[in-house]
Amino acid sequence: MKEKNVVCFGIDVSKDKLDIMSSDGEYLQVPNTKKGYKELLKVMSLSDYVVMEATGYYHYQLAYFMIENNRLVSVANPLSVKRFIQMTLSKIKTDKSDAKMICQYGLKVEQSWWSGHSKSQQECLQLLSLVETYQKQMTMIKNKIHGEKVLSKPSSKVFDCLNQTLKHFQKQINKLESKVESLVRLDYQKELTLLESIPGIGRKTSMFLLVITDGLNRFERGSQLCSFAGITPIIRTSGSSVKGKAKISKIGNSKLRNLLFLCSFNACKYNKACKALYERIVNKGKSKKLALLAVCNKLLRQAFSIVKSGLPYDENLVSIKPV
Repeated sequence: MKEKNVVCFGIDVSKDKLDIMSSDGEYLQVPNTKKGYKELLKVMSLSDYVVMEATGYYHYQLAYFMIENNRLVSVANPLSVKRFIQMTLSKIKTDKSDAKMICQYGLKVEQSWWSGHSKSQQECLQLLSLVETYQKQMTMIKNKIHGEKVLSKPSSKVFDCLNQTLKHFQKQINKLESKVESLVRLDYQKELTLLESIPGIGRKTSMFLLVITDGLNRFERGSQLCSFAGITPIIRTSGSSVKGKAKISKIGNSKLRNLLFLCSFNACKYNKACKALYERIVNKGKSKKLALLAVCNKLLRQAFSIVKSGLPYDENLVSIKPV
């Protein structure tokens, strides 16, 4: 590949291979293994950077390898890349063409550099992912138990097996959550104490928030944190005919959004600022759901301000202005 000051490498990641297109027009295909990563590294200079889509699991090893070798890496939201490709009206869909479009995306769209996670944070994320998997399995089993109950002659053996499986999953979840808590306390004890001082935010939500945001260190403003959770409003108006209802974006972490929504019920009762905000919105004739979503936004902003200031929650100091 030709030497230039700065070269962008767009990479289409799949399970077994990497399709790579550079901004100087050179194409390369290598296996999605450390051997393939080293081949890519040979044609890169220290000033070059890599852009790839988040692919669930398959991009992580490459991203960490590049960071360990002092290369800039951008892990783009697949939806952002998809919209960019749609804007070009491209009619070709191959791995090579995708790599080329990712490269163009890396050149034309301002990138934020991926910094990876600490070993402790990586473990916590894996533990929480397994907890979520077990919880989904438990929901399926509970539905199965409900279905068995409506049969004319339900099997006691089936009930015994299902209930034992439920107990097993719950036991494993307790162990996993205990391990997460010990890791969070090791890295974020101060931040955890501060978050738990906020009326409405419980321990599980506090721990999850700290893990996925690296102790809120990934954000410079509260609005960025709200966007990350997908609870920023989207307003649809155009001319005099289109006056759509305001909705939240939902482009963000759905797990965090769900936890915050559950927290909002208690926050409306015990958090002075959130209670005032909720009542003000409802008294204006707005829906209760909209008011609860505003409370979610408020809770996140409180969490950000309190952790960054290092001061515990004080209802006399928290602003109750609309968020």
